[in-house]
Formats: sequence, C-alpha cells, structure tokens
Amino acid sequence: MDQPAISDYGFISDCRSGALVARDGSVDWWCPDRFDTTSVFGRLLDPDAGHWRIAPLATSRVERAYQPDTLVLRTVHHTPEGSVAVTDALAAELGARSHELGMNSPAVLLRVVEGLSGRVRMHLDFAPRPEYGLLTPYLHEQPDGGVLATAGPVALVLRGGGQPLRVDGDRVGCTFEVAAGQTVGFDLAYAPVYGPPPARLDPVATLAETVRAWEAYREAHHYDGEYRAQVRHSATVLTGLTYARSGAVAAALTTSLPECMGGDRNYDYRYSWLRDFSMTMRALWVAACPNEATRLFAWAARSIGRVGDQPVPVLFGLQGERDISEHECPHLRGYADSRPVRIGNDAWRQRQLDVPGEVIAAVWRLHDYLGDTFEMELREMVVSLAEQVANTWQLPDRGMWETRDIERHYLSSKVLCWVALDGAVKLAPQLGDRADPRRWAAIRDEIRATVLREGWNERIGAYTGSFGSVELDASALFLPVVQFLPATDPRMRSTIEVVERELGTESGLVRRWNTDPAGFVLCSFWLVECLVMAGERDRARALFEKVLGHANDLGLFAEQVDLSTGAQLGNTPQALSHIGLVNAAWRLTDPATD
Repeated sequence: MDQPAISDYGFISDCRSGALVARDGSVDWWCPDRFDTTSVFGRLLDPDAGHWRIAPLATSRVERAYQPDTLVLRTVHHTPEGSVAVTDALAAELGARSHELGMNSPAVLLRVVEGLSGRVRMHLDFAPRPEYGLLTPYLHEQPDGGVLATAGPVALVLRGGGQPLRVDGDRVGCTFEVAAGQTVGFDLAYAPVYGPPPARLDPVATLAETVRAWEAYREAHHYDGEYRAQVRHSATVLTGLTYARSGAVAAALTTSLPECMGGDRNYDYRYSWLRDFSMTMRALWVAACPNEATRLFAWAARSIGRVGDQPVPVLFGLQGERDISEHECPHLRGYADSRPVRIGNDAWRQRQLDVPGEVIAAVWRLHDYLGDTFEMELREMVVSLAEQVANTWQLPDRGMWETRDIERHYLSSKVLCWVALDGAVKLAPQLGDRADPRRWAAIRDEIRATVLREGWNERIGAYTGSFGSVELDASALFLPVVQFLPATDPRMRSTIEVVERELGTESGLVRRWNTDPAGFVLCSFWLVECLVMAGERDRARALFEKVLGHANDLGLFAEQVDLSTGAQLGNTPQALSHIGLVNAAWRLTDPATD
C-alpha cells in the first residue's frame, strides 16, 4: 500500500474534531462529529476507506505552513503551469473568540484554492466512506450545484464555488482551472442524517473568520520563556486536541497508527488519559492557558464521579464515558498493512495504581485556586483516592506503558502512589474531618522506603522498570520530574547516566526499553528535564534542540521516531510529545519549577 508517511500529514482542528491533510492535497482522516467517533475519510487506514483530494493535475513541488498561531494550513503547489495555494481549515463558529473557540463548531471542512501565478489545472476527487469505510453513500447532485452524500447516520453536503461537480458512480470528480488572482472556495458540511441539515457557509469568508478566531485565542495566552515559538505552537496543537465542550484533551487525533510498521501494537488514542493529567495541567499552566487547565480539571472530577472500591480507569471518553470497550475492524488493512485496526481501548479495564497520584497532583497544583476548604465532592474524591492508594499500593498493576501480558510491581506506579499520599498529606487542611494525614504519611514513607530498596539494581547501577527486574525503563526518568528524588541524588544521577547511555541515541531520542526499536519523544524530553535539574543545562539545551529536529515540517510530533529511518511512528499528533516539549522548555527557562 503506497501511502504518505505519517510525517507527511498536517493537522487541522475545530476543537470538536480534527482532520489530517497529506502533502499531496488529500484529506485522509476526518471524524466530523467528534474526535472519537467514526470517520467519513479513513484512507489513513485503508485505501478504500474514503478521502477528499484537491491538487494540480501536473506534478508539483510543495511548500506548506500554518497561518501564524492557528491550525489553518496553507499548502502551495508549484507546477510547470504556475503556482496555486490550497488553504485547509475546519470552520470556527461565526464570531467565536478566545475561549469560545470550538464550543459550537459547525462541523464544516473548508478548502480554498487561490491562483498565485500562471494558470493551473486542478482536479478534485471526493469519495466519502462513512463508518470507517463500511458504508458507500448515495450521491445526489443538487440544484445549487452541490452534492448531497447520505449513508447510515451521516449526511454530507459538498459545495464547489460554482465549479461543475459531477457524480461518477460512488465518487465526485471535478476538473477546473485557477488563474493568478482567482479564488475558488469549497466547503463540506456534516450533520447527523436525522437532524437539522448541514450548515451552509461561504467558504472564503468563513476561512477568514476562522483565522481571526484562532488569532484571538492565541492573543489571550502569553508565554515569555525560552523557545517561545515552539511552545506557542505546541500549545496551539494541544488546543486543537481539546474537545472544547468538555475540556478533555485527546491523547492523539488518530487510532491504530503503528508503533512498529507491520506490527500489532496499534491502539486507539482518541480519548483522554488520567495518567497524563498532571503533566497536561502543568503544560497548560506553562503555556498560560489557565482557563483550559481548570476546565480540564473539572472534566476529570466529573468523569471520575464517586470513588468506590474499583480502580479509577486510566482513560475516559471525551465526555466522560467510562466503558470504551475495544473491538477490531477486520475490513481495514491498517496503515502500512499494520493490523489490527482497533476502535476503543481496553486499557480502561486495567488496574493502574498511578492514576490517583496524577489526579491528586493536579489538585495540589490548583489548590490555591480551590479555596481554604474544598467543596464536598472534591473533598470526597481526594480522600477516597488517598484511601484507595493506602489500601492497594502493594498490588501489581499494568504499568505506565499499559502492558497486556502480566501485572508487575512497576517502579513508576509505586512512585505515583507516593505522589498521591504526599499530595493528600499536604492537602489535608482542606479535606475536612475524613482526612487521615498521620496514617497517609506513614504509608507514604513506607512506599518510599520500598521503592528505594526494591527498585534499585546494584549490578546495573540504576532504578529499573519494575521491582526485581534487570530491565532498564525510561520511565525511571520520571522520578525527579515528580520530585520523588532530586536529580542530584547519587543513585538518581547514576540512573540518568545509565538510561542516557543504554537507552539514548546519537539522534537525541530515548527508547523506553532496550528492545524498543523506536525513540519515544516524551522520554527524550524527560531526559532534558533531568539534565537541567542535575545542573547540566548546556547539555540539556543541546539535547532539546536535537529532539526538536524530529518534528515534521509543520512542527508536529507523533508518538515515536524510528531510529533506523527517522520516520515518525504511532498516533499523531501526539499530545504527550507536545506536552513534553512545553514542560522541558519551561524547565530550561526556570530550573526550579515544579
């Protein structure tokens, strides 16, 4: 299957959903109703699962960039006939400004073609395939020149700025010319078939309004630390991955992009992970997005609900859904023939002891804003999470990387149990009569002693991935980040050196473990933070800039990078990669930051 590299895709968003646009002008991924619902364009995962391409008939040389401080993508095609620009965006609601962005997005994909020089012949190929390619819609030419596509629960209306759209079987084609100075706008509007009709918008005017909406949003957020351009862009990407109606941040736009080409580690990342919670909160604060941080916190508290005896799931749907059971799509070939394609993620069923630590750490980050005495529901949540940790920390779990084999006593999980109880002890004055800081402190200290004793491997000279293991794991770099140990502690300093030597690479990337063929972008930024905290700021800066070099031409990171080819791997754009960038840049700015 000949398809674009993962790094060839640009990301556009309306903070309701997002789309991926390839360098060749094809929209190969769009789930218009919501990030984590079904696609109408899915060629990313199968050549027959739908796309919408607009590009010159002649071979072109491509340049592309985002409009500054937006996720509006402008691609310029240079051909022997002349040059033409195609600008792609998901429409903002008319008049949306600042924090209104994405609250009532109309679910309209805009594509505006602008002649720059000469006269360029263009071709449009529109082949929607709803329900991840399971449905082939009926296509109906409309009196106004548009085309209505209906199948199952989906209605789409394509309009073409006066261009002659023609139905040819199960697709729509159109060939047209664009001269210098001429502009042709297309819009594709989605709606549920049993509801109000799709929106009707002027694509050129709406595109300009969408740019203004993004610019106004970024103007309300200020960051004055180092690497300002990269941090602002990563903050924009995180905004684009935020489901505005709830405040939840999706881990990535996509499902089932492989961690290894042709392999089966292909998971659905279109949900929001509590494990990432405190890291995400920190990145949003650093990037001066306090409103987004507090909305994310409110979403998490509501999603968790009343804490009982069962573990809190590590991830939720974007509106707080708990059951996101996983199934496979055998009709899809998968990216680069990497099967299976998975919808849903069964990690929600796993025991993950680190989740309470992430949540309580986020409460501690916000405690000054939450008042001297918390509201009853917040008090109950923190106390119940602390009690759950106190009663279960000695159990094994699936660990930070959500292994699907056996449970183990993972180092990072035990450390986050310590974080949970340490935070609960500090928050005790705001938690009311049910708080038990004396007991929590005793168990916290027991956890710490256990980690220091069982997690250290004298022969290797490092803290390893799980108790009694000889396997290195880059998650050990998380210990100084969460203030379990200072980076200057002799054993921690040795661990940093061993991880850098054994799991690091000349490219600046850090693998998660010895057998991992790819560098994990987040772990690479963790190493930057560790080096700063160990007093090696210059070396940390050089490493940071090396890692930056693995972004694509639009400044986007997937989850991992293949060490032999440099190709991006895994779901994209990956929130954790951009979160790691923001937090590492701030660590370089202010080494004492928590």
